[in-house]
Amino acid sequence: MSKIMLLIFGMAIVTYIPRVIPFLTISDKELPRPLRLFLEFVPYTALGALLMPGVLKAIPNEPLISIAGLSFACFYSWKKGGMIIPVVGSIIIVFILMLI
Repeated sequence: MSKIMLLIFGMAIVTYIPRVIPFLTISDKELPRPLRLFLEFVPYTALGALLMPGVLKAIPNEPLISIAGLSFACFYSWKKGGMIIPVVGSIIIVFILMLI
């Protein structure tokens, strides 16, 4: 086996172990409500951490335009939900503000 394949196999094992241990140890147990609520927010915070730097740098020298689009998407999603209207609406707002 080549060194590269051995390295890939080793990295796969190292990343697989932390994922499977919690699944095997607590999958049949009921988690406390505060911990369950905390874990439900992890995907949203991870997504926010991945998106925010890109949103703020999307339009160089005009971060307020990006923030306006983001604000619309956040506000509309919070009030009404959905995904298509916040995305399309924020694109339209950013486009209009760039034309002004």
